[in-house]
Amino acid sequence: MENIGRIILIIGIIIAIAGGLLMLIVRLFPGLSNLPSIRITVGPLTCFFPIAASILLSIVLTIVLNIVLRIINR
Repeated sequence: MENIGRIILIIGIIIAIAGGLLMLIVRLFPGLSNLPSIRITVGPLTCFFPIAASILLSIVLTIVLNIVLRIINR
C-alpha cells in the first residue's frame, strides 16, 4: 500500500511540473496559444479539435520518448 502511495505522489509531482512547464512555454512563446484548430458549432453543441497543437505535441513527445528510451537502454 505504501508503494502505491509513492507512485501516486510521483505521478502528481510529474503532472504539476508538466503543467508549470506548459504555462512557462505559453508565456515565452505567446504564438503557441493561437495555433489553428477546427471548431464545429451545431446549435448548443460545440466541438473543438486542436489539430496543430495535437501534431506539435505528438512530435515533441516522440522526440522526448526516443531520447529517454535510448538513455535507459544503454
